[in-house]
Amino acid sequence: MRQPLAKRVVAEALGTFFLLAAVVGSGIMAERLANGNTALALLANTLATGAALVALIIGFAEVSGAHFNPVVTLSFALRRDLPWSEVPFYWLAQLAGGIGGVMATNLMFGLPAIFLSHHTRTGMAQVFSEFIATLGLLSVILSASRSTILVVAIAVGAYITSAYWFTASTSFANPAVTLARCLSDTFAGIRPVDAPGFVLAQLAGSIVATVLFRWLMPARDNK
Repeated sequence: MRQPLAKRVVAEALGTFFLLAAVVGSGIMAERLANGNTALALLANTLATGAALVALIIGFAEVSGAHFNPVVTLSFALRRDLPWSEVPFYWLAQLAGGIGGVMATNLMFGLPAIFLSHHTRTGMAQVFSEFIATLGLLSVILSASRSTILVVAIAVGAYITSAYWFTASTSFANPAVTLARCLSDTFAGIRPVDAPGFVLAQLAGSIVATVLFRWLMPARDNK
């Protein structure tokens, strides 16, 4: 049974809050403990993010669908699995939750609540990586969505864990995550000036995946 919109919006905000806390917090902790070993820091950041995604999807999927990502919400609306009238509420919740998660994490590590990132992530290779990362993420979600919540959670967590390493951008694949990470000048940050290119690539990747899977795996009610 579909939960009331208010509950779903709160679940999206809370889930995105903890997702950003995991991404940014593990990045800060990893950088502090890795003694300059960037590969080790990235590995720790990767494992924490993938594990958090599995837990959060299992925990919140029954309430809101556990999107935690504006392009996932967009894809579900395009597939008519979510009313368009509810999309803005999901997006606002995801963005607010992401920003809140970053601010809380900065404070947990004794940093200013908001301090803009200077971490450069620019160039066509990075932007193209975000297109590929998001195309892959939506492909995994849409192909696994007919299975159980557990399967979807493991599939998404495993994909993001691997995509951290096979994409040059370390696979943000999420506009809310991208914008929120602008507010932390730490290991997981991204310069605000680099964010628009990432977001546009993520939107493009999600639309291509949605169109592809509308043909590859048509919605049941459209068969």
